[in-house]
Amino acid sequence: MLELTASYIDSLAPNAAAVKNGRGLVAQKKFVKLNKSEEGDLLFGECSGSGKSNYVCSVDFVAPDNPVSRCSCPSRQFPCKHALGLMYAYADGLTFETSSVPEDISSKREKAEKREENKAKKATEEADAKPKKVNKSALKKKVSRQLEALDELEKLTLSLVRGGLGTADARTAKNLNEHAKRLGSSYLTGAENELRRLALLLENESDRERSYTYAAEQLTLLHAFIKKGRSYLQAKLEDPELAPDSESTIEEWLGHAWQLSELKEAGRVSEDVELLQLAFYSYKDDARREYIDTGFWLELGGEAIHRTVQYRPFKAVKHMKQEDSFFNVAKIGELYRYPGGLNARVRFEGLLPRKTESADLQAVRSSARSSIADAVKAVKNQLKDPLADRAPVVLLKASRIAQTEDGGFALVDEAGDTLALGDVYRLPQGSTSLLALTESSLLEDCCVLAMFEHRMDTGRLVAQPLTLIQGERITRLLY
Repeated sequence: MLELTASYIDSLAPNAAAVKNGRGLVAQKKFVKLNKSEEGDLLFGECSGSGKSNYVCSVDFVAPDNPVSRCSCPSRQFPCKHALGLMYAYADGLTFETSSVPEDISSKREKAEKREENKAKKATEEADAKPKKVNKSALKKKVSRQLEALDELEKLTLSLVRGGLGTADARTAKNLNEHAKRLGSSYLTGAENELRRLALLLENESDRERSYTYAAEQLTLLHAFIKKGRSYLQAKLEDPELAPDSESTIEEWLGHAWQLSELKEAGRVSEDVELLQLAFYSYKDDARREYIDTGFWLELGGEAIHRTVQYRPFKAVKHMKQEDSFFNVAKIGELYRYPGGLNARVRFEGLLPRKTESADLQAVRSSARSSIADAVKAVKNQLKDPLADRAPVVLLKASRIAQTEDGGFALVDEAGDTLALGDVYRLPQGSTSLLALTESSLLEDCCVLAMFEHRMDTGRLVAQPLTLIQGERITRLLY
């Protein structure tokens, strides 16, 4: 039986306007026919529009994790408001008459099935074929160019250190941005983004002291990349057949875009996984020149907190759908894991939703770390690697969240150890102050999803609460 929820349908919509219009069609009773197939894997019907003829629409769930919408309307959005309205009508419990699958849809299903068979056949042939030979000459040229770019980057960073950050001005920032372009053309896209981030910090006039603190950390990051990148590239130059490092983030720093087939070959794929999203936010990253949609998901039955990331370049943002919060459990056929630390980036091609149940929330509690000391140890181990994510996220169990004498907040675990809570630099908005407005019952015997950050000016760790989980309630503080 097909299970559709409003939250899942919202996630399929191309934008908020389509959601509103789709719901409006149901509220205005615009659907004159509502049908479903005997197998329950196809919804189809007719919706009255502005013209004489009704719009014929359908949503095909023959591949449940990848529904296909079709409509006779002229809209270029997929799903269009009519297909969305059809699904909302089903989710709202409206009566759908059982009917045979229309011939045109049966024909399209057969063609799609044939395409999938050809695709699978091609994939099998490629897997059985001999491994592709590495173009050693081209690889040598690329690696040599990257090494030259690293030498130039090293000279630039040493010059900044010798001159002192206090001497940096608008001309310095301009030079950094120009150098960042050269890094991009030399296949060092990771370093390009981080050098541009350094330029933005030095351009910040509003809080010079804070900017210099993070600029110093940025220089440390670049210095570490130069050392590790040079060593890795020299090894690849000596051995062109060297397989990509699938454990660290060095490949991404060097501009490598992981293909799903590569992740699968490296054993970084899990099957039949269930994920529960605990936090989601979007922000503008001027260094990358992209909008970034980020979600944090708990893998049910385990302890891993995964991270989904969608990059929407400024130039293409009008043509890309923004991701959104997801409140159901996502059933994933194949989950691909990128190299990373505590919150490795994951990717999946499709999902099946199911309603979140009490057992899922109990699994959240079982997955949370009960000791602040253990959580801090895990965070510090990650921060020892300068190229690792500087803001790891951890799920913690708290006996209570208490207000401190100075008006701040601290998380207290079962052993009585405390962890200071505060807003971190890397998040687009604060959330700690919202604890003062939260029901007191939510702050007792709860779980907290928190993002950690090491503050160089104080030498201490601070954690910003993203989500509270207490009993049957999940309260997201960041949105």
